[in-house]
Amino acid sequence: MDPLWILATGMIVVLGGILALRLHAFLALVVGALVVAALTPAEAIVKHGVSRKLSPEAAQKAADQSAIERVTREFGGTAGRIGVLIAFASIVGKCLLDSGGADRIVRSTLRVLGEQRGPLAFLFSGFLLGIPVFFDTVFLLMIPLGKAMRMRTGRDYTLYVLCIIAGATMTHSLVPPTPGPLFVAKELNVDLGLMILGGCVVGAITAGMGYLYARWLNRRLNIPLRENSKLSLAELETLTKRDEKNLPPFWLAMLPILLPVLLITAATVVNSPGGAKFFTTALGCGPGAIQLLRVLGDSTVALGLSALIALGTLLWQGRKSGEVLDKGVGSALEEAGLIILITSAGGAFGGVLQQCGIGPRVQELSTAYSIAILPLAWSVTALVRVAQGSATVAMITAVGVVGGMATPDLLGFHPLWVALAIGCGSKMLPWMNDSGFWVICKMSGFTEKECLVTFTPMVSLMGLVGLAVVMLLAKIFPLV
Repeated sequence: MDPLWILATGMIVVLGGILALRLHAFLALVVGALVVAALTPAEAIVKHGVSRKLSPEAAQKAADQSAIERVTREFGGTAGRIGVLIAFASIVGKCLLDSGGADRIVRSTLRVLGEQRGPLAFLFSGFLLGIPVFFDTVFLLMIPLGKAMRMRTGRDYTLYVLCIIAGATMTHSLVPPTPGPLFVAKELNVDLGLMILGGCVVGAITAGMGYLYARWLNRRLNIPLRENSKLSLAELETLTKRDEKNLPPFWLAMLPILLPVLLITAATVVNSPGGAKFFTTALGCGPGAIQLLRVLGDSTVALGLSALIALGTLLWQGRKSGEVLDKGVGSALEEAGLIILITSAGGAFGGVLQQCGIGPRVQELSTAYSIAILPLAWSVTALVRVAQGSATVAMITAVGVVGGMATPDLLGFHPLWVALAIGCGSKMLPWMNDSGFWVICKMSGFTEKECLVTFTPMVSLMGLVGLAVVMLLAKIFPLV
């Protein structure tokens, strides 16, 4: 069966299950993954395995597995990659809320910028945090602040959530050291410093467009702050209206957010070419300190330390013993468990879609038409993103399609602009097979429909504007 038909069938099953049959997202995604896995021929699985550097024997062994076995393997792989990170980030978010740290940050931000500029604070903070940290993690860390702001102002929850998204989503695909732009820059031989500068410029313009769209939509769609089973609105209101003298200091409230950013960034620099030498010569770090930075800069370790600090803050603020920690951690982990199940199911769905050969099929379609390189790079990335959900996988696939053409002699401009077009294409039409969609949906309290009419069009608009900006900049500043 043609991979395009398999993709269409899988999308119908997932969307129909959630929107028409009102199935839980976890069940709809698992059923969709099973249908796709069952329709995928063994030859496609073998070919996919060989393309992933598996031996022919290992690829054939994977093809011999049943549909449920392949879905389970993809589910477990996704859970293994994101499960602990989501758990730690959920603990940080819950402790920030319970200890008053989130409220302290909101009050301090409002005091400096004024209440009217609160959304800009979310936009700017998300933009910075999205450079070294995965988008899902940034959202998990910042959504308690958006909820606390909503409780204080009594309005604009839609705007707060969308500003967090608009700030963080573009740097995730445009600015190293996140994996997607880092890989694309290396494949196209783009200097990382130039990639960071160009990504920040294009990202800032597109984030500004996202901010304008969020303000426009906020006037037309008022999504309420909803209760969930772990935290009622009455409890949230109590937490965000406490006496200021009972709140933790600003530096302690910010530490669980900033610490993982600093550690991950430092580890990225250390592991980059010449990075260890810079730390040794410029900062006087010895081999032991360099190795310690590498260990502490691992994303899991960094977020684990952040969770410990957030727990310590909660314990100190509660002035109680294990009762505070047990209640806070238990509630956070219960909520994280549901998120991990749903995102892992989405990862399984995307994983079996890749096995059916959707990536190479999209490449075939793109080469059948004569399209200018920047729109082509953007379009291929967008198609793969819609098909399998992962922005990073879409970028890696697209650079394999256009990489051979992306030389200054053939282009007439610097490959930087191709890399940035790929990054913008990875933002198009996020839906149910995207783990970020479910993190936003479940953590913000938006329904699936509300996510589809807010998050999806805003990010897609930012991707379209990004392509236009990249094409214009390539014309004005070819850099060759």
